[in-house]
Amino acid sequence: MMKNLFLSLFLISVLFMNSFLEVQGGKWKGEGTTQNLESIVIGRCYDYIRIVNPAVGEKNCSEIWEAFKNAFINKDPCSILPKDYELFINLSLHTIPPNKSLFWENNHLLVNSFADRGRRYMSLADTLFGFFGDFLNWCGQANSIELDYESCPTTEECENNAVESFWRMASITYAQHSSGVIHVLLNGSAVGGAYPEPGFFADYEIPNLQKDKISQIAIWVVDDVEGPDIDSCGTHTVEKLENRLKTLGYDVTCTDNYKSVMLLLCVDYPDNSKCTLSSF
Repeated sequence: MMKNLFLSLFLISVLFMNSFLEVQGGKWKGEGTTQNLESIVIGRCYDYIRIVNPAVGEKNCSEIWEAFKNAFINKDPCSILPKDYELFINLSLHTIPPNKSLFWENNHLLVNSFADRGRRYMSLADTLFGFFGDFLNWCGQANSIELDYESCPTTEECENNAVESFWRMASITYAQHSSGVIHVLLNGSAVGGAYPEPGFFADYEIPNLQKDKISQIAIWVVDDVEGPDIDSCGTHTVEKLENRLKTLGYDVTCTDNYKSVMLLLCVDYPDNSKCTLSSF
C-alpha cells in the first residue's frame, strides 16, 4: 500500500512540475524572442532614418520601440491583434514613393536583394515599420512585463500571435499607401504554386490596395535558377491571380523570368545554362 501511495505522489509531482515548466516558458513550438531585441530594433530605427532613408525625417526611435513593445507585452501571446500595433504604425509611417512598391510571395531574400534597401524598389521590409521587424522574432507573456526568450507560439499553434499580427498590420498599411505601378515578384518554382491562398498578398494586401491610386499591376514570375518551372503567366495559380486582379478592374501585365531579376539570380550561378548570354 505504501508503495502505491509513493507511486501516486511521484506521478502527481511529475505532472505538477510539467505544468510549472509550461507556465514558466518553453511551452511553445516556435523559437523565442530574438536576444537583444530592444537594442536591435532601436538601432535599426536610427540606421533607417540616418542612413537608409533619411528622407523620412526625424522619428523618435525610443517612442516607436515603446509603442511596438506595448502592443504585445503583458498579454496572452495568443491574443495579439493587428490593431494592437496601430500606434507603432502611426509613429513609424512615412511616404512610399509612387511606382516603387514591390510585393512578393516565397522569395524573401531575393526581394531584399533586388529592392536594394529601397534604392531600386521599396518592399515592405524597406519601409521603416517593416525594416523594424525583418527576420526577428518576439513575444511576451501573460501577466508579465518580460519578453519570452524561451519560446513563442507559431501560427499553427495560434494565429493571433505577436509576429503574425504585426506582419498582417504592416502588410495592410503597406498596401494602403502604395501607388502608381505596383510590382509583384512571385516564385515560379514554389511548391503549391507562385500565388498561395491563403497568403499575405492574397488576404491582406490585395484587399487593401487603393484602386484610384494605382495605374498598373506588373507581375513577375521568376523560377529558381536550379528549380523547376511549376508556375508561369497565364497558368495555374498565376492565372488565378491575373483573373482576380482584372476582375477588380486593374490593368495587369505578367512577365516570366523578368530579365533584371534573372541577372541578379545568375550572379550565384554563372555556369548554369539558364544564365548564358543567349538566355536573355
